Amino acid sequence: MASDTTAKNWGDRFFRWGPYALLGLATLLATLTADMFLMTLGEKYATGSLIVAALVLHLWWNRTGPGLPEYHAVGRAYYVIRFALGFALTWLNPFFSVYAVLGYFDVGMLPRRQMYAGMFATAVTMAGSQSGGLLPTSGLQWVAFGALFALNVGLTFVFADVSLKEAKVAKAKAATIAELELANSRLEQALEENAGLHAQLLVQAREAGVNDERRRMAAEIHDTIAQGLAGIITQLQAAVDSADPAASHAHVERAADLARHSLGEARRSVQDLGPGALEHDTLPDALKNIVETWSTSLGVRAEFTVTGTVEPLHDEVEATVLRIAQEALANAGRHARATRVGVTLSYMDDEVSLDVRDDGGGFDPYAALQRGTGRGFGLGGMRSRAERIAGTVDIESEPGHGTAVSARVPLVRHG
Repeated sequence: MASDTTAKNWGDRFFRWGPYALLGLATLLATLTADMFLMTLGEKYATGSLIVAALVLHLWWNRTGPGLPEYHAVGRAYYVIRFALGFALTWLNPFFSVYAVLGYFDVGMLPRRQMYAGMFATAVTMAGSQSGGLLPTSGLQWVAFGALFALNVGLTFVFADVSLKEAKVAKAKAATIAELELANSRLEQALEENAGLHAQLLVQAREAGVNDERRRMAAEIHDTIAQGLAGIITQLQAAVDSADPAASHAHVERAADLARHSLGEARRSVQDLGPGALEHDTLPDALKNIVETWSTSLGVRAEFTVTGTVEPLHDEVEATVLRIAQEALANAGRHARATRVGVTLSYMDDEVSLDVRDDGGGFDPYAALQRGTGRGFGLGGMRSRAERIAGTVDIESEPGHGTAVSARVPLVRHG
């Protein structure tokens, strides 16, 4: 129960103060980029007026919203007005999508049919921002907008399906807990201590299951969807920057392939399946394909090597090694500015090791983990994955001297 109360308090704080934080961050980004988007004086005044209107709206909602019944007309009106303000601000400066993304979070105040309409409209806003602003001004930007809109809509329905399933499971769990509490109350008349201990164990098991599922979904989203979005943005930006129509078309095709792959991985994550790359390939083959794809996509030389006797491993061990490799390569692509990357998979007597080395700019691993943001999240995620199967991840790096990621996990054979 303490976990549920904490989660509820966190959610209440987010919906109370989150809009101010996101609006403030969006305003800062828009101010810094106003000249880049050639905003006129009139547009700047209009932006300021809309920001004030948004602040007034949230101040009013924080006084009026708490305590209203579910799906109340006032809540629906608030959602529509807030969406309109976010859309208008994003039209004036794409960085206000940081604020408009609230449309995905507070859509729960709408009935189910209207909820999909709200997420669909928010997807339009987000796709417009990600493709360079509303309205698109060129054919290529329209193509980018269409691809990003399709991706946003696809992810929207995936997340909506996840939310609905979680709500259904939570409702079933609540009913089960209610029945168990009734049974426990009857048992307390004869065996008060045993019944109390039984109830405590049930709550702990439920909290452990919920927390484990949350951690799994967070890791899967970070390792699949987030990396896919980053790759799509890179390809679409390259398409926009290229003057060669054939090259631009090739970049857009790669972005579409990444979108389809990310959507497939999202569905596999929802169904709690392993990585798609391991469905038909062995771990060495899957890693080789990932390295080659990464190298082709970024134009960075990458080599993959296998040492030792290859053995079929337990599914979770293979999935863990694969995800760590994906995260290490993603970090090298996003941050390192490397010209060469080496990936080595080693089979030893009682463990399997994965080493990913690059000759990039390097960084301070301790500082990154202390910040808990950006690259640090990826490093923490790799370590968490390895620790779940009694493995370890070590990072050696310093500014200007490249980075080496070494993961060691137990050699647990398949079957």
